[in-house]
Amino acid sequence: MKNLSNQIVTQNVFQRQNIKPGQPMMKKALLLLLFTAFLSVGQAQIRIDTSAYVKNNKQLYSVVISQNDKVVFSQYFNGKTDTTLYNNQSLTKSVMSLLIGIAIDKGYIPSVDEKIVKYFPQLKDDSDKRKQTVTIRQIMNQASGLWHEDVRNMHQYLVLQNPSDYVLQQPLVSEPGKLFYYSNAGTHLLSVILTKATGMTTLDFAAKYLFGPLDIQHVHWYKMFDGYYDGCGLYSVEMTTSDMNKIGLLLLHKGHYNGKAVVSKKWIAELLNPSIFYHTPWGFDGSTYALCFYHYNYNGTPITYGLGWGGQHVFVIPAKKAVISVNESISDFTAIKAENLFLNKIFPIIYQQLK
Repeated sequence: MKNLSNQIVTQNVFQRQNIKPGQPMMKKALLLLLFTAFLSVGQAQIRIDTSAYVKNNKQLYSVVISQNDKVVFSQYFNGKTDTTLYNNQSLTKSVMSLLIGIAIDKGYIPSVDEKIVKYFPQLKDDSDKRKQTVTIRQIMNQASGLWHEDVRNMHQYLVLQNPSDYVLQQPLVSEPGKLFYYSNAGTHLLSVILTKATGMTTLDFAAKYLFGPLDIQHVHWYKMFDGYYDGCGLYSVEMTTSDMNKIGLLLLHKGHYNGKAVVSKKWIAELLNPSIFYHTPWGFDGSTYALCFYHYNYNGTPITYGLGWGGQHVFVIPAKKAVISVNESISDFTAIKAENLFLNKIFPIIYQQLK
């Protein structure tokens, strides 16, 4: 992914003005001695013991926590700062989910249950007529039955000149709507659909209707070889952790940001309580998946969260009025271990003290 730099398209959505320099980073030796971090929530002071995590795992880059509409914790590790743009991997899907919802709100797309054959008329000539029944919802639920890449053919897929057509031409792996099969290749079609439906590039649409209203000023978004901005996260949209936190705040505030509607309450309600969902092996054990977000009942509290490879997270916890955003390294060698360490060790410490 990172080696295919000739296809990377980098764009500042808005010119950032009055950028404040990042907080000075602790020297490595001092970081190894770090035992605790503190944050204030209301009148309580919360202690997060991070010593073992910091000493034994160098994958953590940033943690930003909002509660009651205030950033109550913001810390950066391993040379990163508050202006670093992070490779969000499959959090790109969660951003795409909001863009699809906005496109529906504005009448560009009639419904999430619309069949994708409208945007890919070549499916009418395919010998497998089941492909004509695939819907946008099924793609967003990872249940479209479309071909999915794996580690054996990932590079082959990424260098395809027309990855969209390739995915559509491959045999179905399951009956549409029946089974959960995680397909980055299938999810990229969301960006193609959005562009065809709106007549705008995915980045331009996002800049106008999502990034602009959220005051997200600096974004790098990458294109696939077909010329469409990556809709799945194999190339990724890069943002700061605090800006990704704003994505979570939209869910927390029913589509509003700073009192202004960005996406409809109806769409947010569907994201938080999906009518159709599937069990998934990713994230917290026992999570479900729908419309590019995960769902989990944590100690009796519903949590909706976005998840990207290597521990890129946005946790939305309505009962706590909180959003927790995390960025970590995407190194394939440490990604799973680092993510599990955060989910199983650090998240519980944070959660227990969010009163």
